[in-house]
Amino acid sequence: MQSKLLQYGSLLILLFVAGCDSAPQISEADQPTEVIKLTQTGCQFLETESEDFKFKTTQADDCKEVNANTLEKRKAGFKPLALKPGKYIFEVTNRDVPYALGFYLRGEGFNQVTLPKVSGGDLNQGQTQSYEITLKPGNYVFSCPLNPTPDYPVIVQ
Repeated sequence: MQSKLLQYGSLLILLFVAGCDSAPQISEADQPTEVIKLTQTGCQFLETESEDFKFKTTQADDCKEVNANTLEKRKAGFKPLALKPGKYIFEVTNRDVPYALGFYLRGEGFNQVTLPKVSGGDLNQGQTQSYEITLKPGNYVFSCPLNPTPDYPVIVQ
C-alpha cells in the first residue's frame, strides 16, 4: 500500500512540474496589434530618415528630381524598422504635402510574391489613414509611389 502511495505521489509531482513548465501559447489571432506611426512630408517619411529635409513639393515630379539629387546621401541615414512577426496597424499621416498620397508595404525583391502586402491612396494633406497587416518573418520595404519616396527597409524576425 505504501509503495502505491509513493508511485501516485511521484506521478502527481511529475504532472505538477510538467504543467508549471508550459506557458500558455498565444495564437497569432490573439496577439495584440501594434501601431506604427509614420509621417509623410515632401519626398520622405520622417521616422526612417536621419532628419526632416523639408523638401518643398507641389507635384509628384518634384520628388523625382529631389531623389535624383539627394537619395544616395540620404540612404546612409535610413533607420530600418525592426519588427517581430505579428499584427500591425501602420498609421500614415500626410503632414504637409499638397496632393494626395498613399502607402505601399510589400516584400523586398522576390519576397514580393510570398510575403503579405498592404497599400492604399487618397491620403490628403492633414489626414491620417490606417493600414492593417499581419507580418511574417522576412525583409520588406515601404514607400509612397504617389509622393514618390524611396523604399524604406523593414526587417521582420
